[in-house]
Amino acid sequence: MPSLATLRVFLDSLEEGVLFLDAGRRVLEINSAAARMIGRDDPRLVEQLCPTLFAGTDCARECETRGQCSLTPAKGEDGKIQDIVLKAPDGRDVPLRMWAMLLPPNASGLYCAIILRDRSRELELEAEVRDRWQLGGLTGRSRAMQDFYQKVLRVAASEANVLITGESGVGKELVARALHDNSSRANGPYVAVHCAALPENLQESELFGHAKGAFSGATGARLGRFEAANGGTLLLDEIGEISLATQTRLLRVLQEREIVRVGENHPRKVDVRVVAATHRDLAAMVGRGEFREDLYYRLRVLPLHVPALRERREDIPLLASTLLGELAERYRRPDLRLSAEAIVAMEAYTWPGNVRQLFNTLEHAVVHSDGPTILPRHLLPELAGPVMPTPGPAPQLTRYYTTRATADEERAQIERVLDEAGGNKAEAARRLGMSRTTLWKRLNRGLEHS
Repeated sequence: MPSLATLRVFLDSLEEGVLFLDAGRRVLEINSAAARMIGRDDPRLVEQLCPTLFAGTDCARECETRGQCSLTPAKGEDGKIQDIVLKAPDGRDVPLRMWAMLLPPNASGLYCAIILRDRSRELELEAEVRDRWQLGGLTGRSRAMQDFYQKVLRVAASEANVLITGESGVGKELVARALHDNSSRANGPYVAVHCAALPENLQESELFGHAKGAFSGATGARLGRFEAANGGTLLLDEIGEISLATQTRLLRVLQEREIVRVGENHPRKVDVRVVAATHRDLAAMVGRGEFREDLYYRLRVLPLHVPALRERREDIPLLASTLLGELAERYRRPDLRLSAEAIVAMEAYTWPGNVRQLFNTLEHAVVHSDGPTILPRHLLPELAGPVMPTPGPAPQLTRYYTTRATADEERAQIERVLDEAGGNKAEAARRLGMSRTTLWKRLNRGLEHS
Protein backbone atom coordinates (compact mmCIF):
# COMPACT_ATOMS: atom_id res chain seq x y z
CA MET A 1 0.00 0.00 0.00
CA PRO A 2 1.66 3.29 -1.08
CA SER A 3 2.14 5.98 1.52
CA LEU A 4 0.24 9.28 1.43
CA ALA A 5 3.47 11.05 0.49
CA THR A 6 3.90 8.72 -2.50
CA LEU A 7 0.30 9.34 -3.59
CA ARG A 8 0.87 13.08 -3.33
CA VAL A 9 3.97 12.90 -5.54
CA PHE A 10 2.03 10.80 -8.06
CA LEU A 11 -0.95 13.19 -8.15
CA ASP A 12 1.28 16.22 -8.50
CA SER A 13 3.04 14.64 -11.49
CA LEU A 14 -0.21 14.42 -13.50
CA GLU A 15 -1.06 16.91 -16.25
CA GLU A 16 -4.73 16.60 -15.33
CA GLY A 17 -6.05 18.44 -12.33
CA VAL A 18 -7.56 16.29 -9.57
CA LEU A 19 -9.81 17.51 -6.77
CA PHE A 20 -11.29 15.36 -4.03
CA LEU A 21 -14.68 16.56 -2.78
CA ASP A 22 -16.93 15.60 0.11
CA ALA A 23 -20.68 15.08 -0.25
CA GLY A 24 -21.24 18.83 0.16
CA ARG A 25 -18.93 19.58 -2.77
CA ARG A 26 -16.29 21.04 -0.47
CA VAL A 27 -12.77 20.56 -1.79
CA LEU A 28 -10.73 18.47 0.63
CA GLU A 29 -7.63 17.82 -1.47
CA ILE A 30 -6.24 19.24 -4.70
CA ASN A 31 -3.16 18.44 -6.78
CA SER A 32 -0.73 20.98 -8.21
CA ALA A 33 -2.17 20.87 -11.77
CA ALA A 34 -5.68 21.64 -10.54
CA ALA A 35 -4.35 24.47 -8.37
CA ARG A 36 -2.69 26.05 -11.41
CA MET A 37 -5.78 25.63 -13.61
CA ILE A 38 -8.10 27.41 -11.20
CA GLY A 39 -5.57 30.08 -10.31
CA ARG A 40 -4.65 28.88 -6.82
CA ASP A 41 -0.95 28.15 -7.15
CA ASP A 42 -0.64 27.28 -3.47
CA PRO A 43 -2.42 23.98 -2.71
CA ARG A 44 -2.60 25.10 0.92
CA LEU A 45 -5.37 27.48 -0.11
CA VAL A 46 -7.62 24.49 -0.56
CA GLU A 47 -9.58 25.30 2.57
CA GLN A 48 -10.71 28.57 0.95
CA LEU A 49 -12.44 26.68 -1.87
CA CYS A 50 -16.12 26.02 -1.40
CA PRO A 51 -19.10 24.64 -3.37
CA THR A 52 -19.30 27.87 -5.37
CA LEU A 53 -16.27 26.74 -7.38
CA PHE A 54 -18.53 24.59 -9.58
CA ALA A 55 -21.74 26.56 -9.06
CA GLY A 56 -23.92 26.65 -12.15
CA THR A 57 -22.48 23.54 -13.78
CA ASP A 58 -24.69 20.59 -14.67
CA CYS A 59 -22.70 18.52 -12.21
CA ALA A 60 -23.50 20.90 -9.33
CA ARG A 61 -27.17 21.20 -10.28
CA GLU A 62 -27.50 17.42 -10.35
CA CYS A 63 -25.97 17.20 -6.90
CA GLU A 64 -28.34 19.85 -5.59
CA THR A 65 -31.55 18.43 -7.07
CA ARG A 66 -30.94 14.67 -7.00
CA GLY A 67 -28.12 14.25 -4.55
CA GLN A 68 -25.88 12.51 -7.06
CA CYS A 69 -23.22 13.52 -9.56
CA SER A 70 -24.39 13.62 -13.18
CA LEU A 71 -20.87 13.04 -14.46
CA THR A 72 -20.31 9.69 -12.79
CA PRO A 73 -21.50 7.02 -15.23
CA ALA A 74 -23.76 4.20 -14.18
CA LYS A 75 -22.61 0.65 -14.72
CA GLY A 76 -22.23 -0.08 -18.43
CA GLU A 77 -22.41 3.57 -19.46
CA ASP A 78 -19.71 5.49 -21.28
CA GLY A 79 -17.79 8.12 -19.36
CA LYS A 80 -19.49 11.51 -19.20
CA ILE A 81 -17.76 14.82 -19.72
CA GLN A 82 -18.67 18.45 -19.33
CA ASP A 83 -16.92 21.53 -20.68
CA ILE A 84 -16.93 24.45 -18.25
CA VAL A 85 -15.36 27.85 -17.90
CA LEU A 86 -14.11 28.91 -14.45
CA LYS A 87 -13.23 32.45 -13.50
CA ALA A 88 -9.67 32.76 -12.19
CA PRO A 89 -8.85 35.22 -9.38
CA ASP A 90 -7.25 37.57 -11.93
CA GLY A 91 -10.53 37.71 -13.89
CA ARG A 92 -9.52 35.59 -16.88
CA ASP A 93 -11.69 32.73 -18.11
CA VAL A 94 -10.21 29.24 -17.79
CA PRO A 95 -11.79 26.70 -20.20
CA LEU A 96 -11.75 23.23 -18.68
CA ARG A 97 -13.07 19.77 -19.46
CA MET A 98 -14.23 17.88 -16.40
CA TRP A 99 -15.33 14.38 -15.54
CA ALA A 100 -15.87 12.63 -12.24
CA MET A 101 -15.77 9.31 -10.43
CA LEU A 102 -17.50 8.27 -7.23
CA LEU A 103 -15.23 6.99 -4.48
CA PRO A 104 -16.00 4.08 -2.15
CA PRO A 105 -17.15 5.18 1.33
CA ASN A 106 -14.23 5.77 3.69
CA ALA A 107 -13.46 7.40 7.01
CA SER A 108 -11.78 10.41 5.42
CA GLY A 109 -15.14 11.69 4.13
CA LEU A 110 -14.14 11.72 0.46
CA TYR A 111 -17.18 11.45 -1.83
CA CYS A 112 -15.95 11.90 -5.40
CA ALA A 113 -12.95 12.90 -7.47
CA ILE A 114 -13.19 15.62 -10.11
CA ILE A 115 -10.69 15.43 -12.96
CA LEU A 116 -9.93 18.57 -14.96
CA ARG A 117 -8.13 19.09 -18.25
CA ASP A 118 -7.07 22.53 -19.45
CA ARG A 119 -8.63 23.22 -22.87
CA SER A 120 -6.86 26.53 -23.58
CA ARG A 121 -4.37 25.09 -26.06
CA GLU A 122 -7.02 22.80 -27.55
CA LEU A 123 -9.26 25.78 -28.27
CA GLU A 124 -6.33 27.68 -29.78
CA LEU A 125 -5.64 24.77 -32.12
CA GLU A 126 -9.33 24.52 -33.01
CA ALA A 127 -9.31 28.22 -33.88
CA GLU A 128 -6.24 27.68 -36.10
CA VAL A 129 -7.98 24.75 -37.79
CA ARG A 130 -11.12 26.79 -38.32
CA ASP A 131 -9.09 29.55 -39.93
CA ARG A 132 -7.52 27.03 -42.26
CA TRP A 133 -10.65 25.05 -43.05
CA GLN A 134 -13.17 27.87 -43.10
CA LEU A 135 -13.82 30.91 -45.24
CA GLY A 136 -16.53 33.01 -43.68
CA GLY A 137 -19.44 30.65 -43.11
CA LEU A 138 -18.06 28.03 -45.51
CA THR A 139 -16.49 24.90 -44.04
CA GLY A 140 -14.40 22.23 -45.77
CA ARG A 141 -10.93 20.73 -45.86
CA SER A 142 -11.36 18.67 -49.04
CA ARG A 143 -9.30 19.47 -52.08
CA ALA A 144 -12.48 20.63 -53.85
CA MET A 145 -13.21 23.20 -51.13
CA GLN A 146 -9.60 24.32 -50.72
CA ASP A 147 -9.47 25.02 -54.48
CA PHE A 148 -12.84 26.76 -54.23
CA TYR A 149 -11.60 29.00 -51.41
CA GLN A 150 -8.73 30.15 -53.61
CA LYS A 151 -11.17 31.00 -56.42
CA VAL A 152 -13.38 32.95 -54.02
CA LEU A 153 -10.45 34.99 -52.73
CA ARG A 154 -9.26 35.75 -56.27
CA VAL A 155 -12.76 36.80 -57.33
CA ALA A 156 -13.19 38.87 -54.16
CA ALA A 157 -10.21 41.01 -55.18
CA SER A 158 -12.02 42.04 -58.37
CA GLU A 159 -14.86 44.53 -58.92
CA ALA A 160 -16.48 42.52 -61.74
CA ASN A 161 -19.94 40.96 -61.55
CA VAL A 162 -20.13 37.37 -60.27
CA LEU A 163 -22.54 34.53 -61.04
CA ILE A 164 -22.66 31.84 -58.34
CA THR A 165 -24.20 28.54 -59.42
CA GLY A 166 -24.87 25.33 -57.55
CA GLU A 167 -27.63 23.07 -56.30
CA SER A 168 -30.13 24.18 -53.69
CA GLY A 169 -28.68 24.07 -50.20
CA VAL A 170 -24.96 24.23 -51.08
CA GLY A 171 -24.50 27.64 -49.46
CA LYS A 172 -24.49 30.12 -52.34
CA GLU A 173 -25.52 32.91 -49.94
CA LEU A 174 -22.47 32.12 -47.77
CA VAL A 175 -20.23 32.39 -50.83
CA ALA A 176 -21.69 35.81 -51.64
CA ARG A 177 -21.10 36.98 -48.09
CA ALA A 178 -17.51 35.67 -48.18
CA LEU A 179 -16.92 37.59 -51.42
CA HIS A 180 -18.14 40.81 -49.79
CA ASP A 181 -16.24 40.33 -46.52
CA ASN A 182 -12.96 39.70 -48.36
CA SER A 183 -13.34 42.54 -50.85
CA SER A 184 -12.41 46.21 -50.78
CA ARG A 185 -16.13 46.86 -50.16
CA ALA A 186 -16.18 44.99 -46.85
CA ASN A 187 -16.90 48.20 -44.91
CA GLY A 188 -19.80 49.07 -47.22
CA PRO A 189 -23.36 47.70 -47.07
CA TYR A 190 -24.20 44.13 -47.99
CA VAL A 191 -27.76 43.77 -49.28
CA ALA A 192 -29.34 40.43 -50.22
CA VAL A 193 -32.49 40.15 -52.33
CA HIS A 194 -34.32 36.83 -52.75
CA CYS A 195 -35.75 37.36 -56.22
CA ALA A 196 -38.08 34.36 -56.05
CA ALA A 197 -39.91 36.03 -53.15
CA LEU A 198 -40.64 39.23 -55.10
CA PRO A 199 -44.04 39.41 -56.88
CA GLU A 200 -43.54 40.26 -60.54
CA ASN A 201 -45.42 43.57 -60.27
CA LEU A 202 -43.11 44.70 -57.42
CA GLN A 203 -39.74 43.55 -58.75
CA GLU A 204 -38.76 46.88 -60.33
CA SER A 205 -39.95 48.89 -57.32
CA GLU A 206 -38.01 46.66 -54.90
CA LEU A 207 -34.81 46.77 -56.93
CA PHE A 208 -34.81 50.36 -58.20
CA GLY A 209 -37.14 52.18 -55.78
CA HIS A 210 -40.16 54.34 -56.60
CA ALA A 211 -41.36 57.91 -56.36
CA LYS A 212 -44.32 59.06 -54.30
CA GLY A 213 -47.54 58.37 -56.20
CA ALA A 214 -45.81 56.13 -58.75
CA PHE A 215 -48.60 53.59 -58.35
CA SER A 216 -51.56 52.89 -56.11
CA GLY A 217 -50.34 52.56 -52.53
CA ALA A 218 -47.07 54.43 -53.10
CA THR A 219 -47.73 57.00 -50.37
CA GLY A 220 -44.07 58.03 -50.22
CA ALA A 221 -40.80 57.75 -52.05
CA ARG A 222 -38.92 54.52 -51.44
CA LEU A 223 -35.26 53.62 -51.69
CA GLY A 224 -34.58 50.55 -53.87
CA ARG A 225 -32.12 47.76 -53.08
CA PHE A 226 -29.53 49.13 -55.51
CA GLU A 227 -29.43 52.47 -53.73
CA ALA A 228 -29.39 50.72 -50.34
CA ALA A 229 -26.30 48.77 -51.46
CA ASN A 230 -24.48 51.85 -52.79
CA GLY A 231 -20.77 51.53 -52.03
CA GLY A 232 -21.14 47.84 -51.21
CA THR A 233 -22.39 44.52 -52.59
CA LEU A 234 -25.84 43.48 -53.82
CA LEU A 235 -26.74 39.78 -53.91
CA LEU A 236 -29.48 38.91 -56.37
CA ASP A 237 -30.34 35.43 -55.15
CA GLU A 238 -32.28 33.15 -57.52
CA ILE A 239 -31.75 35.60 -60.38
CA GLY A 240 -33.47 33.18 -62.77
CA GLU A 241 -36.85 34.04 -61.23
CA ILE A 242 -37.10 37.67 -62.39
CA SER A 243 -39.33 38.61 -65.32
CA LEU A 244 -38.05 39.49 -68.80
CA ALA A 245 -39.17 43.09 -68.30
CA THR A 246 -37.13 43.38 -65.09
CA GLN A 247 -34.20 41.68 -66.83
CA THR A 248 -34.23 44.45 -69.45
CA ARG A 249 -34.06 47.21 -66.83
CA LEU A 250 -31.42 45.32 -64.85
CA LEU A 251 -29.24 45.03 -67.94
CA ARG A 252 -29.37 48.82 -68.40
CA VAL A 253 -28.43 49.38 -64.75
CA LEU A 254 -25.39 47.11 -65.10
CA GLN A 255 -24.34 48.88 -68.29
CA GLU A 256 -24.89 52.50 -67.19
CA ARG A 257 -24.25 52.12 -63.45
CA GLU A 258 -27.33 54.18 -62.73
CA ILE A 259 -30.94 53.51 -61.76
CA VAL A 260 -34.21 55.28 -62.42
CA ARG A 261 -36.85 54.96 -59.74
CA VAL A 262 -40.31 53.86 -60.86
CA GLY A 263 -42.33 57.03 -61.50
CA GLU A 264 -39.27 59.23 -62.07
CA ASN A 265 -37.40 60.32 -65.20
CA HIS A 266 -33.98 61.33 -63.93
CA PRO A 267 -31.22 58.73 -63.36
CA ARG A 268 -29.30 58.25 -60.12
CA LYS A 269 -25.71 57.01 -60.11
CA VAL A 270 -24.99 53.89 -58.03
CA ASP A 271 -21.70 52.22 -57.14
CA VAL A 272 -22.65 48.60 -56.54
CA ARG A 273 -20.96 45.29 -57.14
CA VAL A 274 -23.57 42.78 -58.27
CA VAL A 275 -23.35 39.14 -57.26
CA ALA A 276 -26.06 36.90 -58.72
CA ALA A 277 -26.84 33.36 -57.61
CA THR A 278 -29.03 30.59 -58.99
CA HIS A 279 -29.61 26.85 -58.85
CA ARG A 280 -31.13 26.95 -62.36
CA ASP A 281 -29.34 26.36 -65.67
CA LEU A 282 -29.34 29.90 -67.04
CA ALA A 283 -27.66 28.83 -70.29
CA ALA A 284 -30.58 26.46 -70.96
CA MET A 285 -33.03 29.23 -70.05
CA VAL A 286 -31.31 31.48 -72.61
CA GLY A 287 -31.81 28.78 -75.22
CA ARG A 288 -35.54 28.64 -74.38
CA GLY A 289 -35.90 32.40 -74.50
CA GLU A 290 -36.60 32.63 -70.74
CA PHE A 291 -33.48 34.64 -69.87
CA ARG A 292 -31.77 37.40 -71.80
CA GLU A 293 -28.50 36.25 -73.34
CA ASP A 294 -26.85 39.68 -73.00
CA LEU A 295 -27.79 39.84 -69.30
CA TYR A 296 -26.48 36.30 -68.77
CA TYR A 297 -23.04 37.24 -70.07
CA ARG A 298 -23.10 40.57 -68.23
CA LEU A 299 -23.65 38.72 -64.94
CA ARG A 300 -21.31 35.83 -65.71
CA VAL A 301 -18.09 37.81 -65.92
CA LEU A 302 -16.67 35.76 -63.05
CA PRO A 303 -18.47 32.41 -62.63
CA LEU A 304 -18.23 30.42 -59.39
CA HIS A 305 -19.72 26.93 -59.10
CA VAL A 306 -20.20 25.62 -55.55
CA PRO A 307 -19.47 21.86 -55.20
CA ALA A 308 -22.35 19.66 -54.08
CA LEU A 309 -21.93 17.94 -50.71
CA ARG A 310 -21.79 14.48 -52.30
CA GLU A 311 -18.77 15.69 -54.30
CA ARG A 312 -16.83 16.37 -51.08
CA ARG A 313 -17.91 13.63 -48.71
CA GLU A 314 -14.65 13.89 -46.76
CA ASP A 315 -15.92 17.25 -45.48
CA ILE A 316 -19.01 15.71 -43.85
CA PRO A 317 -17.46 14.87 -40.42
CA LEU A 318 -15.97 18.37 -40.04
CA LEU A 319 -19.08 20.09 -41.40
CA ALA A 320 -21.40 18.00 -39.22
CA SER A 321 -19.30 18.73 -36.15
CA THR A 322 -19.39 22.47 -36.88
CA LEU A 323 -23.16 22.49 -37.42
CA LEU A 324 -23.71 20.35 -34.33
CA GLY A 325 -21.74 22.93 -32.33
CA GLU A 326 -24.19 25.61 -33.48
CA LEU A 327 -27.15 23.43 -32.55
CA ALA A 328 -25.63 22.54 -29.18
CA GLU A 329 -25.39 26.24 -28.38
CA ARG A 330 -28.93 26.90 -29.58
CA TYR A 331 -30.40 24.02 -27.57
CA ARG A 332 -28.07 24.61 -24.61
CA ARG A 333 -26.62 21.11 -24.77
CA PRO A 334 -22.84 21.63 -24.84
CA ASP A 335 -22.06 17.93 -24.36
CA LEU A 336 -23.54 16.81 -27.71
CA ARG A 337 -21.29 14.70 -29.91
CA LEU A 338 -21.58 12.42 -32.94
CA SER A 339 -20.99 8.69 -32.73
CA ALA A 340 -18.69 7.05 -35.28
CA GLU A 341 -21.67 5.05 -36.60
CA ALA A 342 -23.69 8.23 -37.21
CA ILE A 343 -20.80 9.78 -39.12
CA VAL A 344 -20.48 6.65 -41.28
CA ALA A 345 -24.22 6.80 -42.04
CA MET A 346 -23.95 10.45 -43.04
CA GLU A 347 -20.92 9.83 -45.25
CA ALA A 348 -22.80 7.09 -47.09
CA TYR A 349 -25.80 9.28 -47.92
CA THR A 350 -26.12 11.26 -51.20
CA TRP A 351 -27.52 14.51 -49.67
CA PRO A 352 -29.80 15.78 -52.44
CA GLY A 353 -30.53 18.80 -50.22
CA ASN A 354 -26.82 19.41 -49.54
CA VAL A 355 -25.65 21.38 -46.47
CA ARG A 356 -29.13 22.72 -45.69
CA GLN A 357 -30.43 19.14 -45.51
CA LEU A 358 -27.46 18.13 -43.35
CA PHE A 359 -28.28 20.90 -40.87
CA ASN A 360 -31.95 19.90 -40.76
CA THR A 361 -30.97 16.26 -40.26
CA LEU A 362 -28.72 17.16 -37.32
CA GLU A 363 -31.43 19.31 -35.76
CA HIS A 364 -33.84 16.35 -36.05
CA ALA A 365 -31.24 14.18 -34.32
CA VAL A 366 -30.69 16.71 -31.53
CA VAL A 367 -34.41 16.87 -30.82
CA HIS A 368 -34.79 13.07 -30.80
CA SER A 369 -31.58 12.17 -28.98
CA ASP A 370 -31.96 10.98 -25.40
CA GLY A 371 -28.36 11.57 -24.35
CA PRO A 372 -25.21 13.43 -25.34
CA THR A 373 -24.31 11.05 -28.19
CA ILE A 374 -26.02 11.22 -31.60
CA LEU A 375 -26.58 7.65 -32.82
CA PRO A 376 -27.81 6.44 -36.24
CA ARG A 377 -31.28 5.81 -34.83
CA HIS A 378 -31.59 9.52 -34.05
CA LEU A 379 -31.09 10.46 -37.71
CA LEU A 380 -33.83 10.72 -40.30
CA PRO A 381 -35.03 7.30 -41.53
CA GLU A 382 -33.33 7.64 -44.92
CA LEU A 383 -29.96 7.91 -43.17
CA ALA A 384 -30.42 5.57 -40.23
CA GLY A 385 -29.85 2.42 -42.26
CA PRO A 386 -32.15 -0.36 -43.43
CA VAL A 387 -35.37 -0.87 -41.50
CA MET A 388 -36.00 -4.35 -40.13
CA PRO A 389 -38.96 -5.93 -41.94
CA THR A 390 -42.14 -6.44 -40.00
CA PRO A 391 -43.61 -9.95 -39.77
CA GLY A 392 -45.87 -10.81 -42.67
CA PRO A 393 -45.81 -12.27 -46.18
CA ALA A 394 -42.40 -12.30 -47.79
CA PRO A 395 -41.99 -9.39 -50.23
CA GLN A 396 -41.96 -10.13 -53.93
CA LEU A 397 -38.50 -9.26 -55.19
CA THR A 398 -38.07 -7.88 -58.67
CA ARG A 399 -35.71 -10.18 -60.50
CA TYR A 400 -33.51 -8.46 -63.04
CA TYR A 401 -32.11 -11.63 -64.52
CA THR A 402 -33.14 -15.14 -65.51
CA THR A 403 -31.28 -18.37 -64.95
CA ARG A 404 -31.77 -19.10 -68.63
CA ALA A 405 -29.36 -16.29 -69.53
CA THR A 406 -25.87 -17.14 -70.70
CA ALA A 407 -22.92 -16.45 -68.39
CA ASP A 408 -21.94 -13.34 -70.36
CA GLU A 409 -25.54 -12.02 -70.40
CA GLU A 410 -25.91 -12.68 -66.69
CA ARG A 411 -22.61 -10.93 -65.92
CA ALA A 412 -23.73 -7.88 -67.92
CA GLN A 413 -27.09 -7.83 -66.12
CA ILE A 414 -25.51 -8.10 -62.67
CA GLU A 415 -22.94 -5.41 -63.43
CA ARG A 416 -25.71 -3.12 -64.71
CA VAL A 417 -27.79 -3.55 -61.53
CA LEU A 418 -24.69 -3.15 -59.36
CA ASP A 419 -23.98 0.13 -61.15
CA GLU A 420 -27.60 1.25 -60.65
CA ALA A 421 -27.23 0.50 -56.93
CA GLY A 422 -24.17 2.72 -56.69
CA GLY A 423 -21.86 -0.24 -56.05
CA ASN A 424 -23.87 -1.37 -53.01
CA LYS A 425 -23.74 -5.17 -53.23
CA ALA A 426 -26.47 -5.68 -50.62
CA GLU A 427 -28.90 -3.49 -52.56
CA ALA A 428 -27.89 -5.07 -55.88
CA ALA A 429 -28.50 -8.54 -54.46
CA ARG A 430 -31.94 -7.46 -53.23
CA ARG A 431 -32.86 -6.14 -56.66
CA LEU A 432 -31.59 -9.29 -58.34
CA GLY A 433 -33.48 -11.55 -55.94
CA MET A 434 -30.39 -13.41 -54.77
CA SER A 435 -28.41 -13.51 -51.56
CA ARG A 436 -25.30 -11.44 -51.09
CA THR A 437 -23.28 -14.67 -50.90
CA THR A 438 -24.57 -15.79 -54.29
CA LEU A 439 -23.85 -12.37 -55.77
CA TRP A 440 -20.33 -12.48 -54.37
CA LYS A 441 -19.74 -15.96 -55.81
CA ARG A 442 -21.00 -14.96 -59.24
CA LEU A 443 -18.83 -11.87 -59.28
CA ASN A 444 -15.70 -13.66 -58.08
CA ARG A 445 -15.97 -17.17 -59.54
CA GLY A 446 -16.83 -16.56 -63.15
CA LEU A 447 -20.56 -16.32 -62.41
CA GLU A 448 -20.98 -20.07 -62.20
CA HIS A 449 -24.46 -21.16 -61.08
CA SER A 450 -24.40 -22.17 -57.43
